[in-house]
Amino acid sequence: MPLLDTRTWQPRRLAGAAYTVTEPATGRQLGTLALAAPEDIETASERAATAQRAWARTPHFARAAVLRKAGDLFAEHAAELREWLVRESGSVPGKADFELHVAAQECYEAAALASRPAGQVLPSEAPRLSYTRRVPAGVVGVISPFNAPLILSIRSVAPALALGNAVLLKPDPRTAVCGGLSLAAVFAAAGLPEDLLHVLPGGADAGQALVADPRVPVISFTGSTAAGRAVGEAAGRHLKRAHLELGGNSAMIVLEDADLDAVISTAAWGSFFHQGQICMTTGRHLVHASLYDEYVERLAAKADSLAVGDPHRDQVHLGPIIDSGQLAKISGLVEASTAAGAKLAAGGTHDRLFYRPTVLAHVDDRTPAYTEEVFGPVAPVRSFTTTDEAAALAAQSPYGLSLGIVTRDPARGLELADRIPTGIVHINDQTVNDEAVAPFGGVAASGTGARFGGEANLEAFTELRWTTVRGDVAPYPF
Repeated sequence: MPLLDTRTWQPRRLAGAAYTVTEPATGRQLGTLALAAPEDIETASERAATAQRAWARTPHFARAAVLRKAGDLFAEHAAELREWLVRESGSVPGKADFELHVAAQECYEAAALASRPAGQVLPSEAPRLSYTRRVPAGVVGVISPFNAPLILSIRSVAPALALGNAVLLKPDPRTAVCGGLSLAAVFAAAGLPEDLLHVLPGGADAGQALVADPRVPVISFTGSTAAGRAVGEAAGRHLKRAHLELGGNSAMIVLEDADLDAVISTAAWGSFFHQGQICMTTGRHLVHASLYDEYVERLAAKADSLAVGDPHRDQVHLGPIIDSGQLAKISGLVEASTAAGAKLAAGGTHDRLFYRPTVLAHVDDRTPAYTEEVFGPVAPVRSFTTTDEAAALAAQSPYGLSLGIVTRDPARGLELADRIPTGIVHINDQTVNDEAVAPFGGVAASGTGARFGGEANLEAFTELRWTTVRGDVAPYPF
């Protein structure tokens, strides 16, 4: 039986407007759902807070069993969930399969969190037992975006649940099924008790209500830097923690000893994977001057060879841009860049929402598609002559999410990476990588640091409590 039935996929009617679920490749309607209004956030948080108290007392092995079962279900229902990822988010099937694999792994890793040592014994000046203990934060608010909707929801939802929390998940309405309702269906089938996971697709008003709700002490937000600043500011006013994973304009540095036969495929993947709609996308190619002309020529030829189209019906490398608003932003940045002097080496055109992979040469600090996050399949290429210049150019961005360095000398690559502020480094690889066991996060305008994987999840979704125990009542001077 399918997990998702469009007639019953929202067990409770939400108070917001009706929303049409659309396939961006064709514009076809895939179903309708109701959006969450601010009053839905309040109702859900109240129910979640009540359910969470019992869930926190549930033995760790029982919580772990639910997470393991959820991981199994992502594999068992892969065909159904893959179709939703392909049709609703515009993913090619390979990208959808990657999301499903990571989703299952996130559940398995989260299951292991449930039995992690919860604290440590401390020395004390008094005759007492003194120790720390990790306790659930309570109700965790998760706000996730459209671009990798399953991964960017599950990597917060799974560990938060495993550690004894309830979750209010607000996915982007454009991917509310594959980034929200699919998770609810999986966890319900895995045996998660009712009211521990509420899926609340909605707009900015729902997000603001979630951040302001007094029953939600922790916010896990993934999205643009502009929206993340607003979330962080609001969370600060309400004295709650906000874990922010934001935008990027990641650089890939190609040193003069790089093997161009090997690097062009890597470079194209970094910029064009999922139409460039990934926070880690390679947004700046920094190439040694001795390789520059050949690199641009070969990357442009690779871009021209890639098929763009409907990933549900055709075999393509790139699918559609998520919607017309995002398409307009991409097209506008490319047009502004060529007007500022950049050379269009490949692409720069689109048919409906299908934007051709684009290569821009002769870019500099005046090139908008080089200095800003495009969030589209655009590869600006800039030359450098010395390692010092490469380090300075890579560090020039306000973002600091991911970095790739290509060289035949890995030790040299590591030494160069130490000069560039970034949350993630890949030597001899492009910038788009993700594993459930690895910490993930950026610095500066890319967010508030690593908050996924192992210890980072433990710290993100629990509170550290100090407890002391004496055999007798403590005496005092008065």
